Amino acid sequence: MKPPRRPWGEFPDVLIHAEESRVKNHPAYRAAKSGDAGAALELVQDVFDGDLPERLRVLVSDRRLILVSAHAYEREGVNAMREVLADVMAEKLNWPADGSVVQTNVVAHTGAGGFSRLARQPGFDGAVTAGADYVMVDDFVGMGGTLANLRGHIESQGGCVLAAVVLTGKPHSAKLRLTPERLNELRSKHGAELEHWWQERFGHAFDALTESEARYLVRTEDVATIRDRIAAAEQAGDRPQGGGEQVTAQD
Repeated sequence: MKPPRRPWGEFPDVLIHAEESRVKNHPAYRAAKSGDAGAALELVQDVFDGDLPERLRVLVSDRRLILVSAHAYEREGVNAMREVLADVMAEKLNWPADGSVVQTNVVAHTGAGGFSRLARQPGFDGAVTAGADYVMVDDFVGMGGTLANLRGHIESQGGCVLAAVVLTGKPHSAKLRLTPERLNELRSKHGAELEHWWQERFGHAFDALTESEARYLVRTEDVATIRDRIAAAEQAGDRPQGGGEQVTAQD
């Protein structure tokens, strides 16, 4: 089963709390990433942008949304930052936080290159309230694939994702929505053959890519290189797309 995705429409830019260097150089970062909830709380409280909850409230027109963070296993352990950030945001906004969605595979994205992120995509499972509005919460946004697939899971189950908030990420990564200009550039450069292959391989067309993912593909010289690099990244991770290193998450 390939992770579902949908085109972005008018999805707003991701709200980012702090610069990447400030988060990753924090003394509690490694422990938080390995599952230490106390370290995660210390980190989140230290870098939390106090203006961001109000910015989010304005962005969603003062509606009361559900903050969803995917319970995720990583090489180092269970990443505690996502859930703690969602809980702190929920307290500030007086909104509910939902931790029932889980990431079903280990993708080893920390420190990974672009093709590794494209090839080894996260899958998600867990209950979603049909008709409810959600805000996605994550610790980091890079190329945006994790948020794209989390949104796909929520919306395939009848929910609606209106925004996303992360602890850190590069400013250009905040733009998930693929621009028409970038989509046309990608299709012009690599053609229908690659898009058909991509849909067969990953279950979605180019219009469901993030802006960063599409930009990365545009900068790759040719179709053969893209296919070869995707295959090499899958083999290096020992888990082909659609399957993989499955984990049983427990709350």
